[in-house]
Amino acid sequence: MLSRVVKGVVAAAVLSTLLVAVPVSASTRVYVRVGPPAPVVEVRPVTPGPRYAWVDGYHRWNGRAYVWVPGRWAIPPRARSAWVPGHWAHTSRGYYFVDGHWRR
Repeated sequence: MLSRVVKGVVAAAVLSTLLVAVPVSASTRVYVRVGPPAPVVEVRPVTPGPRYAWVDGYHRWNGRAYVWVPGRWAIPPRARSAWVPGHWAHTSRGYYFVDGHWRR
């Protein structure tokens, strides 16, 4: 009986170690065969305050078509941070989206 419990604990420890060691979606890319449309030209609304920075809109793939995600005002995480817009990159497998991020 005790041996069965020990085996179960060891199996659970090994399984949890494997799950932690393998990133689930950190490197998962969704490839799209058709390139994105041209970016939408947006009219920026008035800034809500002096600390805000504009985050550009982008086309998102919803599994069937490209959908426009509008730009927005956001407060940078650190002083003097700049927004680096996301973009679609192309390889022989198709197009994939590279997320935007804050750069110091």
